[in-house]
Amino acid sequence: MNGSEIFFECLRRENVEYIFGYPGGALLKVYETLYDVEDIKHILVRHEQGATHMAEGYARATGRPGVVLVTSGPGATNTVTGITNAYMDSSPMVIFTGQVPSSLIGNDAFQEADIVGITRPITKHNFLVKDVRELASTIQKAFFLATNGRPGPVLVDMPKDILNASCTFEWPESVDIRGFKPTIKCHQNQIEKAAHKIAEAKRPLLYIGGGVISAEASEELRKLAIELDIPVTMTLQGLGAFPASHPLSMGMLGMHGTYWANQAVNKCDLLIAVGARFDDRVTGRVDTFAPQAYKIHNDIDPTNVDKNVKVDLPIVGDAKNFLAGLLEAMPEKREKHDAWHAEIRQWQEQCPMTYTVEEGSLKTEFVIDQVSRQTEGNAVVVTDVGQHQMWTSQYYRFNNPRSIITSGGLGTMGYGLPAAIGAAFGITDRPVVLFCGDGGFMMNIQELVTAVHYKIPVKIFLLNNSFLGMVRQWQELFHAEKYSFTDLEASNPDFLKVVDAFGCKAMRADTPAEAEAAIRSALDYNEGPVFVEFRVVKKDMVFPMVPAGGSISDMLLERLNPKTMV
Repeated sequence: MNGSEIFFECLRRENVEYIFGYPGGALLKVYETLYDVEDIKHILVRHEQGATHMAEGYARATGRPGVVLVTSGPGATNTVTGITNAYMDSSPMVIFTGQVPSSLIGNDAFQEADIVGITRPITKHNFLVKDVRELASTIQKAFFLATNGRPGPVLVDMPKDILNASCTFEWPESVDIRGFKPTIKCHQNQIEKAAHKIAEAKRPLLYIGGGVISAEASEELRKLAIELDIPVTMTLQGLGAFPASHPLSMGMLGMHGTYWANQAVNKCDLLIAVGARFDDRVTGRVDTFAPQAYKIHNDIDPTNVDKNVKVDLPIVGDAKNFLAGLLEAMPEKREKHDAWHAEIRQWQEQCPMTYTVEEGSLKTEFVIDQVSRQTEGNAVVVTDVGQHQMWTSQYYRFNNPRSIITSGGLGTMGYGLPAAIGAAFGITDRPVVLFCGDGGFMMNIQELVTAVHYKIPVKIFLLNNSFLGMVRQWQELFHAEKYSFTDLEASNPDFLKVVDAFGCKAMRADTPAEAEAAIRSALDYNEGPVFVEFRVVKKDMVFPMVPAGGSISDMLLERLNPKTMV
């Protein structure tokens, strides 16, 4: 086989269903071979960044690695933002880049870029293939690295001459990568020690991150929390790991988390962190985070342990193994938590998560709440980045894992539309809903062509406040109300006309009644993408909120008196 034939045979061995790609000069041999490939579907994107976000959306929705194929030079460098996003959010992805012929590498040849050097800090690993006989084993290693241990992106750079060269195809029976031996099984003594600490705790709290979802450990979490009667709070990426409808669910913690979740962190005597990395948006000031708690931290990545917050009991290993092991090791004699739950109920009553519906105006919270009700919490929800992202975490009730797909660590505006398209390729039995703002929607609007062309039934809900809303919120609260370059009202296009020009069904809603009807109509439409513009309140703000650099005990609860801390 030649290199391009080997490439597709490797993808078959890895059970690849979709490639998100864009052709170019360094990949002409691959696309020549692709012309006759029928068992792997190539999705033509309109920008390479869109390809990476689609691949990540697919990966996050399905748990399978997303695959990207782009050409050398600008094609490769256009993937950098998407690769970084996947790296920070631990999403499995394999990126294949074309490269100039081996003899021209380093000569500043046409469309040459050192993509291996560029992406070294933002990938789990990357490869430059130097011999066609190493291509198959390299691809096998790339998929193994992307999906084992802590998931993440891996890049394979393929020079043009390697793709044209030929050799006998050989597929290694096993993968052995020196130095890569992720710990799956947790140390039994550590698990038993953790179990005894949990049994003795009067105010325990489970703090759950996206690692629980990556490990497919949601069922183990549910059994443990219910059996031990422990409240559960989740990070943005951990939402859905435990059902929001269950009384033990505390919702999200951190900067825009629920008041009661943050209070529980402050007052708990035992914090059990699973698959979370103590991100700064969760902890606030680390010296004041969970000050009364004995801290247990389970993570498959040992570099995450003690990185941001010093813990008392580190346990490296797979979350599924840890949670199942904990339940088995629990002593029969345990503390009861009735007083703890009563205290939490008081906080919930003191500061409930509510919003007002005002006649003649439409609030983002209302739209998200209505979508949650009409989908009964069973949609795959994708967001862009900003205020709507935080409101989604607060008002959409996630009951299932892999139900929220959002840019967390990097906070990439423009992520939402392509990620939703990728998710919709992977999930066909549940609606895929996108919440996005008018700012982020414009950043990768070209991918609407991809959705229309492939008739992807994604529901695009544009929450248009004619502002870069989250930046505007910070300008009002902390920067003397100087709204510098965040007001988009004069420059925004007529979105219905734009979307109609792309060939997408489009609607608009200005009132709560119109919004309810438009949501129902959009959810019923499955002939392709559907777009609804909700013209929402322009100067609304997301609360609760922890000011940057503050303790999570110092929450702003309302706009009217921003200097009041609770």
